[in-house]
Amino acid sequence: MLRGVVGRADVNSVNGSHVCNFSVVTEYSTRDKEGNPVTDVAWFNVAAWEGRELIGDVYEIQKGMWIEVTGRVRMRRYVTQENEERTVMDVIARKVKILPREEDQMQPQRDY
Repeated sequence: MLRGVVGRADVNSVNGSHVCNFSVVTEYSTRDKEGNPVTDVAWFNVAAWEGRELIGDVYEIQKGMWIEVTGRVRMRRYVTQENEERTVMDVIARKVKILPREEDQMQPQRDY
């Protein structure tokens, strides 16, 4: 499960079904050995297919929204034009919930 802010969002049609591909940024804060705050920022690519347990419509997902995603992680490999092999992790959404505006002020998860 991820909870974070949508970075980009694109709705596409694949074989007659709609899919919303979007990125989510999450933050996790902790402290280092000296007690200084450290924030870990991570970006995730998410695919939400039409017909899943979406709370709201895939067309409603927009940059800047707070969102909660439940799903599975998929690893894929590809080769770039420079002939470099890359591996990326995607999230295939099973459930997507657009969080209400009043939750927009949520803070990142903290472990201190």
